[in-house]
Amino acid sequence: MESDKGKRNLERKARKRGGNATKRGISDEQVCVLVARDRSGQTLDFVTGKGPLTKPLLTTSLKPVLDVDALLVSDANPTYMAFCHAEGISHEVVNLSQGQRVNGAYHVQNVNAYHSRFKQWLEHFHGVATKYLPNYLGWRRAFEQHRQLAPETLLNAALGNFQYLTVT
Repeated sequence: MESDKGKRNLERKARKRGGNATKRGISDEQVCVLVARDRSGQTLDFVTGKGPLTKPLLTTSLKPVLDVDALLVSDANPTYMAFCHAEGISHEVVNLSQGQRVNGAYHVQNVNAYHSRFKQWLEHFHGVATKYLPNYLGWRRAFEQHRQLAPETLLNAALGNFQYLTVT
């Protein structure tokens, strides 16, 4: 759900203690986060805005980062099929709404697990402003890629103090 946390001038009536979306699933009341993840755990995520995914959004987000010989495994959303057909990318579908969790060797559980961990982690902040959502996604990505980071390393990275390697 879109959050205007900390905003002084709201374009809607204020809600006490947040509130829930009135529509289920991805609607114009919720912010969509597109996640692409491979088997090795490399993750790409994009805040695509409010509402459902569209082919132009997928083209803008995924086309620059996917190879032509890549295989995209997705849920049964027809937008992914249209995108893959237009871009010439191989596509496999796993229809979760029909109870299909696996299609041969293909599944989307890696992405679903990432979403779950991200949502659970966001609960600690009691909601974040939508404009800062890309920052939180990057922060979570850093945790996912480097699970054993020391607090000092994170603090130095946040301050821009990187230890550069010198080649001799």
